[in-house]
Amino acid sequence: MILKDIRKKIDLKDAQILKLLHERMELAVMSKKFKNEIEDSEREEELFKMIDAHSGVLINPEFSKKLYKDIISESKRLQGKNYKLIGFQGEQGAYQELASLVWDKNLIPTACSSFAEVFNGVETGLYDYGIVPIENTLGGVVNQTNDLMIHSDLFVVGAVELEIHHCLLALPGTDHRDIRMVYSHQQALAQCRNFLARHNLEGIPYYNTAGAAKMLMHEKPKASAVIASRHAADIYNLEIIKENIEDLDTNRTRFLIISKKESNEKGEKCSVLFSTAHKAGTLFHVIEIFAKENINLTRIESIPNRPGTYVFFLDFEGDKNDPRVQNVLKGVSEVTGEFRFMGCYREVHA
Repeated sequence: MILKDIRKKIDLKDAQILKLLHERMELAVMSKKFKNEIEDSEREEELFKMIDAHSGVLINPEFSKKLYKDIISESKRLQGKNYKLIGFQGEQGAYQELASLVWDKNLIPTACSSFAEVFNGVETGLYDYGIVPIENTLGGVVNQTNDLMIHSDLFVVGAVELEIHHCLLALPGTDHRDIRMVYSHQQALAQCRNFLARHNLEGIPYYNTAGAAKMLMHEKPKASAVIASRHAADIYNLEIIKENIEDLDTNRTRFLIISKKESNEKGEKCSVLFSTAHKAGTLFHVIEIFAKENINLTRIESIPNRPGTYVFFLDFEGDKNDPRVQNVLKGVSEVTGEFRFMGCYREVHA
């Protein structure tokens, strides 16, 4: 092993340390929600006892204590800022994380293992907001999140339509000619199908694009690369082999911001959910109500609910305080079943 190889390993360890430190600070901010005071001397004493017991041969306990005093000090500073948390499904570096920061750069994105965990975290107050993908121009409706919306009482308080650009990422120093397998979410693999075929690469489905990048950094499978965002390359210390490898340049995903509380800000778009009777013309009657008020519909989707029944998601332009919108909401609620106003909000395009 030569110096260059050792330094590559050091760079990798440093990237892992910074990633873990970021996750620790997220947890510190989250813990503030469950305690009245920032100061906790008993907890700090327990931590320093643990440091004494686990410092090891190379690391002097006093060095570790000095390091952790700085970490604790920064944790307290962050807790005092009263940051708001937004939950997203996946790993740090996911497109949902990017979309959340487009909506509000001051939020602290927090990774969740599933969409259900995002919804549950918002419902219980662990997260101030959640962000979930609702539809993609290439992949269509995201059924799992639509189904969760049906059975949740959360409000929609924002939306982001994000242009998705995929990158081929590999471990530092990888020769692109050695790559044979590419890991990523099945949607990302499908969106880059022509690129993979053109270079004789085997696409292997993984639960998340950023999760694939994280796996590559830790497990280092041979002859492998991943498809993920440029942001994921920075986080997981990976090299960008090729950018913008998606087959079409119209790849956009729409995300919804969900909250326990309805937004009171002036909005530009509203969302409603409703079911209709099994009679001819009932859906047409709903659309007719909007047409009479000259209100533009931007999305309508039917989602299976109970066996044999469907729920409709409908988005339209306007603010809830507009008299025309109020007339429409009243009219639609009178001719539909299970009507629910989901929120009025602004939508960001990036």
